[in-house]
Amino acid sequence: MATRQNTDYGYEIQKVYLEMMMTDAESFVRCQTVFDDSAFDRRLQPAAKFLNEYVTEHNAMPTFDMVTAATGVNLKDPGPLQENHYDWLLEEFETFSRHKALESAILKSADLLEQGEYGPVEDLVKKAVQIGLQKDLGTDYFQDPRARLEAIKDKNGQVTTGWDSLDKKLFGGFNRGELNIFAGGSGAGKSLFLANLGVNWALAGMNVLYLTLELSENLVSMRVDSMVTDIPTRDIFKSLEDVEMKVKMIGKKSGAFQVKYMPSGKTPNDIRSYVKEYEIKTGRTVDVLLIDYLDLLMPNGAKVSAENLFIKDKYVSEELRNLAMELNTVFVTAAQLNRGAVEEIEFDHSHISGGLSKIQTADNVIGIFTSRAMRERGRYQIQLMKTRSSSGVGAKVDLEFDVDSLRIRDLADDEDYQEFSKRKSTVYENLKRTTGTPGDTAPSETREDPSEGDTVGKIRAETDSTKLREFLNNLGGDE
Repeated sequence: MATRQNTDYGYEIQKVYLEMMMTDAESFVRCQTVFDDSAFDRRLQPAAKFLNEYVTEHNAMPTFDMVTAATGVNLKDPGPLQENHYDWLLEEFETFSRHKALESAILKSADLLEQGEYGPVEDLVKKAVQIGLQKDLGTDYFQDPRARLEAIKDKNGQVTTGWDSLDKKLFGGFNRGELNIFAGGSGAGKSLFLANLGVNWALAGMNVLYLTLELSENLVSMRVDSMVTDIPTRDIFKSLEDVEMKVKMIGKKSGAFQVKYMPSGKTPNDIRSYVKEYEIKTGRTVDVLLIDYLDLLMPNGAKVSAENLFIKDKYVSEELRNLAMELNTVFVTAAQLNRGAVEEIEFDHSHISGGLSKIQTADNVIGIFTSRAMRERGRYQIQLMKTRSSSGVGAKVDLEFDVDSLRIRDLADDEDYQEFSKRKSTVYENLKRTTGTPGDTAPSETREDPSEGDTVGKIRAETDSTKLREFLNNLGGDE
């Protein structure tokens, strides 16, 4: 809601607020969450204080005569009012309360500023600005089940990642206003994943803002050059004309892709300020915010040691999630895995640097599996470590990696991989039927007769071993 400037909140308008509240108990209860009798004109403060205390104590509205008798303030019944009049009251009183709180915060901040205490000043102003009435009363569960479920369906997976196999695990993709984290070890490709997501979304027409706290703007941009043009990074300078032509042509039918370097140690408030400045100067609305990466940020105003990772990351991740909700963007960042995760084939919460503080706050956490051998074969694997909106925790997704263009693509688009997957599944099922697994009932013709002794066992072992070798050879044949 846009606030008006230079609004006169004098005695008469404040008196109207009180009189209207006294005619409608529901309106007063709504306003009571931000009601501060000290914000009123001094002549009205006794009546405001009496009204607030009376309702709190008796759970009922006092009469106009009672207010006049107790305080000497002559409030009058405004007469019959329409529903839109009360809507006006709620809107006006919200703005009035916010402005008065801001005035008070500024006055209290004067001494703090002289002492150089900027943190408390920031907190005072932030609390004042965030004052507002609760307009969302929640969900009336029994009212309209169908509409409720359809709303959930429509909201979930609002934005595709560009990778169908991941979207399926996330019930459609990422949602605006959520904090999504890609976690990987040093050199695992966290920045590549963020850049690829940015390209996917920019090509889909969304406005992307990529904030890098580690790599330079030039390096990130060169990587994006390869992703957009399919020209290998090693050949970029040999093909300047082709790069220029392709980038400009693609840019005409794509959303914006802004790359901005920020030194490590910046705060979520610094990011908020930059986003607002960017939107004002460019006239664009940021649809996607990518931050590379979370571990290099510091919390707002909190004097926390960078060595205290749990507390630092707890504050930062909470502030980032609040920022995602405030901006209503697709919000993705990255986090570092600790050294203990390097040789693991399964990730859990203990492998994330800083631990549970990030996991608890984030809506989706996705681990990145990689190795030199995997990259040479053009493969990446990711694992869903946490999801709020799906049941895919623990699920793994294979992705294709083009070492030349640096593009990460869905293997579902790879015909060779589809054929390989079919053969792999067929071989595995045949092996399973022949050898059996614990708890399985083998077909009668394949059951072993204990009376046949060691000879049968040796023959069976050799058969199983042969099939196993064939299975493994088939797995590696296409890689």
